[in-house]
Amino acid sequence: MNTIVESFNKIKLNIEKLKPKKEVKIIAISKTFSLDYIRPLIDFGHDHFGENKVQEAISKWKNLKDKNSKIKLHMVGKLQSNKAKNAFELFDYIHSLDNQKLADIFSKCETNYGKKIKYFIQVNIGNELQKSGIPVNEIDAFYNYCLKEKNLNIIGLMIIPPNNLNTNKYFKSIFDMNKSLGLPELSMGMSSDYEDAVRNNSTFVRIGSNIFGKRN
Repeated sequence: MNTIVESFNKIKLNIEKLKPKKEVKIIAISKTFSLDYIRPLIDFGHDHFGENKVQEAISKWKNLKDKNSKIKLHMVGKLQSNKAKNAFELFDYIHSLDNQKLADIFSKCETNYGKKIKYFIQVNIGNELQKSGIPVNEIDAFYNYCLKEKNLNIIGLMIIPPNNLNTNKYFKSIFDMNKSLGLPELSMGMSSDYEDAVRNNSTFVRIGSNIFGKRN
């Protein structure tokens, strides 16, 4: 068996051992890796993949997605408004919705293209200046704007917690916030902390290096 597939299966088994209350979907973060390199996981039947740059994702995935409708592509990186339309055309999930301008563009795209995609609102849970995301105290207002004024399909919140020893605290906090909004999905947890995220009821984990190895 291919080493990438072995690594994926190991992560899947680790998650199953935690006995999550809801199904946990593994997003294989394939940014910077070529399609040939990640193909063993596609051929194995995995269908959730994540990218953080729109142009790279288009060149890598567009033709394959046209042929394989099972592939679900997740935008997990910071999204510039001038790339939002291109992202809408390709991605099935946006994990980094973090301002009204993006919400306006996506709402217009949905009208123009006659289709809907799924969104996570990115929350700046640690109020870090260097990170994107809606401040915690503005989440309710932004959620209501996206839902009631723009009719976007917000399915959950997304965080990249501060890189410190309080990860569990942030995971629990965002779960409580997600629950208070009545949202069904939650995007949190990466290679280093996905097990803690699953223990705190994450339903989408974003895992790259633990599947594909170190990036150049």
